[in-house]
Amino acid sequence: MKVSIITATYNSASTIRTTIESIARQTHDDIEHLIIDGGSQDNTVEIAKEYPSVSYIISESDNGLYEAINKGIKAATGDIIGILNSDDFFATDTIVESIVNHFSSTDTDAIYGDVCYITHDKPFLPIRYYSSKSFNPWMMKFGFIPAHPTFYMKRERFQEIGLYNESYKIASDFEFLLRCFCIHKIKYQYIPQTMVYMRIGGISNKNFASHKIIFTEHKKALKENNIYSNSLFLCLRYPIKIFEVVIFRITKLFKGKKEQEIHVD
Repeated sequence: MKVSIITATYNSASTIRTTIESIARQTHDDIEHLIIDGGSQDNTVEIAKEYPSVSYIISESDNGLYEAINKGIKAATGDIIGILNSDDFFATDTIVESIVNHFSSTDTDAIYGDVCYITHDKPFLPIRYYSSKSFNPWMMKFGFIPAHPTFYMKRERFQEIGLYNESYKIASDFEFLLRCFCIHKIKYQYIPQTMVYMRIGGISNKNFASHKIIFTEHKKALKENNIYSNSLFLCLRYPIKIFEVVIFRITKLFKGKKEQEIHVD
């Protein structure tokens, strides 16, 4: 089973090697890695060309992330299509193998798993854990989605559902998944493992202004797809996200103390 992985890049020279190498190390041997570059002014493209594992490279100006992703979907030839952003990398070398095994053994249209958020300067020190385990499509009216960097779907379903809506600045992934889960009722399966390490600071978590745009675009997506929601529903996810961060840090602190106690003993 062939897996196409799309990486959209723009001036990504500082991180693109980690992304490419995490794909190149995968144990599954039928991977098509597509680099869709937005006309980088640094040496992103030159770095990508160093790797034989990169199957396809195009570099030209575009209108942003979602146009780049759509170019990749159109060019992809795999049975399964997913996205690994240029700031992100796979958690282990067997992620794609695990994805393929789930598709091969089940009658599912799409799979997803969990992500760890990290910083640029400490890439192996998670600061937040996002689990998709409890996701259910009805939760989308509250603004919740499974971890998008872990979402892989059969190419034939992309052909039916369509591409990402390029009129959205940040939340086109939300609108696309809304169509997948709530309109087209795809069959999906959760993989209980950390699949991707995701650096903070991307367009979706950059600052307060980005969260304001996300809020507005979530309302727009729900309205355009005739799914009832309201501002109160969408606001509820923010205290829940804060609670997740607090619990993760408390758990991490407690675990660290326990490890110190064990080490002393």
